[in-house]
Amino acid sequence: QVQLVESGGGLVQAGGSLRLSCAASGRTFSSYAMGWFRQAPGQEREFLAAMTVNSRSTYYANSVKGRFTISRDNPKNTVYLQMNSLKPEDTAVYYCAVGRSPPTAVPSVNYWGQGTQVTVSS
Repeated sequence: QVQLVESGGGLVQAGGSLRLSCAASGRTFSSYAMGWFRQAPGQEREFLAAMTVNSRSTYYANSVKGRFTISRDNPKNTVYLQMNSLKPEDTAVYYCAVGRSPPTAVPSVNYWGQGTQVTVSS
């Protein structure tokens, strides 16, 4: 079992930046691939970014490529999502995700965090 707790969400103006954190506890964090998703009201949960166990490979959705960066700190059992050049359409609840392989789709996720709200004002 893995427990995930996100933090760092909030309200930001368009063009601004936020860094989300996801702290993991439970089974060995460094054994899992990590990822981030988001879900806006009335929409399906959307893949954003993922990273392999060894951090050598990253994957990004086209909608965030060049603006968002995923990283992980295994000694701190934490994964991050740096979000730059935020747009109003980035407004959503953001979820941390864990999988045996890079979680690039909802079915590949083994564990979810509880989510953190990000609101981008125009």
